[in-house]
Amino acid sequence: MGVIKVIAGHLDALIGPGVMLLYPLYASIRAIESPSSLDDQQWLTYWVLYSLITLFELSTWKVLQWFPLWPYMKLVVCLWLVLPTFNGAAYIYENYVRKYVQIGTFVNTSYPEEQRRVLQMMSLDARKSVERYIEKHGLDAFERVVKAAEKEAKKH
Repeated sequence: MGVIKVIAGHLDALIGPGVMLLYPLYASIRAIESPSSLDDQQWLTYWVLYSLITLFELSTWKVLQWFPLWPYMKLVVCLWLVLPTFNGAAYIYENYVRKYVQIGTFVNTSYPEEQRRVLQMMSLDARKSVERYIEKHGLDAFERVVKAAEKEAKKH
């Protein structure tokens, strides 16, 4: 019974490094290598949030010493941020950060002024897709697609 009590007492120290550092490091490397940007969002957001938690912890460590449950609360929060079942970091990004941070306002200056204005009005995800299309097929192909879409819209 004493061994179980010791393990339970140090659960945060046993599981914490794997949950908070090793698995996110591994998943971040996989995200870098994958073609999708969704996992990049999850892990970049995780590292930002983990850094904020660590800064909070370092700046308030004298106060946190008085809360014996702090290491367990941190472990639970990090589990929620990390585990693929929850994807808490992506949830926080989508529901809180993305609303308030103006990211991606820069549009390549090689595009004509009218197209730059249109791209700036798009969401970041849509803009990435359009820019990838332009890179792959060229600006003329994009203009043809836009004209075809305008023509189709006028029909309806």
